[in-house]
Amino acid sequence: MLKTSELADLARSCGADLLGVAGVDRFDGLPADKHPRAILPETASVVVLGRRIPRGALRGVEEGTNFTNYATYGDDWLDNRFTSLVTYRVAEFLEDAGWESVPLPNLPPEVPPMGVAVAKDRPAPNVMLDLADAAVRAGVGEIGYCGVLLTPQFGPRQRIQMILTDAPLEPTPLLEKPICPRSQECRGACPLGALRAAKDLAVRGRTSPAVADVDYSLCRSCKNGARPNRWHSAGKPDRLAAYCIRTCIDFLEKSGRIGNRFHSAFRVRPAWTVKTEADLYRI
Repeated sequence: MLKTSELADLARSCGADLLGVAGVDRFDGLPADKHPRAILPETASVVVLGRRIPRGALRGVEEGTNFTNYATYGDDWLDNRFTSLVTYRVAEFLEDAGWESVPLPNLPPEVPPMGVAVAKDRPAPNVMLDLADAAVRAGVGEIGYCGVLLTPQFGPRQRIQMILTDAPLEPTPLLEKPICPRSQECRGACPLGALRAAKDLAVRGRTSPAVADVDYSLCRSCKNGARPNRWHSAGKPDRLAAYCIRTCIDFLEKSGRIGNRFHSAFRVRPAWTVKTEADLYRI
């Protein structure tokens, strides 16, 4: 029987910074069009893999002087090349051991169906799974007040992908120690006021309190480092380099809540912010 520890060792050798495994029972209660078994009916385990976003890839955005570096090493290449290669290698390892494996990129779960169901008992294509939700169920992290996945190692600085497999792997423990302090003060971390009153978020039968009700229509107009979803207009904007998430990174580091430590602080001078595109020309 393949052990989760063997899988983790292989993943690390391929460059993975994060790995978690959830038994398919942890997804009980999800609707059919959001359940892993909609894609692989024999799914026994869900493997979540991740690679860190280098903190330095955010430096140009933090200084307001270089946004392309993040787009390359924090988003496009990191996701489509580096993390995808890790996912592919781990899927190969599982299939070499005789277990079918479905590698999945982190496509936005908000994308509506784009086809016709092939049978009455099957959801319409394409089924898009919520990978951040899966990461919580696999014990990789939690959804912070900011509404994005936080891990004990890197806070919000990672890209994740997933593998569905019929291999009966031992699940990794759910995260017990909280990362985010759930402070209402975080509401002020958005220059546009998009972080509204908190709401409860239930994942894996447990309630995670104080997750911001994010106004994504405002996020889509953000000029403070947010980027449009590169996969689909219905997807949430990429906020991982935005002012709100950079503020989160700075707080988590200074409060010692994440493991990846540095000799210098992330935010060493007042951060720039603008509310509209016109403000860019007045600075």
